[in-house]
Amino acid sequence: MKKEYDFSKGNRGPVVAQRGKTRVTIYLDNEVLNSFRARSESEGMGYQTMINQALREYLKQQDDALDEATLRRVIREELQSVGR
Repeated sequence: MKKEYDFSKGNRGPVVAQRGKTRVTIYLDNEVLNSFRARSESEGMGYQTMINQALREYLKQQDDALDEATLRRVIREELQSVGR
């Protein structure tokens, strides 16, 4: 080992940057967090990974909520309700 090291050009932060992920601070209800922690133990995966998956599924449902079939069904129901 050297007696001294030059850190003048060093950067603070993680040694290896995460690709595609960002560290955030978020407040969750204790009940929600405890539920995810309990489920994660029983399924053998991290609770943060499970929360990320749940958020992804929610976003996908929101994106898929108004597809063509749903729109056609709603229009048909509305037309029937006005007597056409």
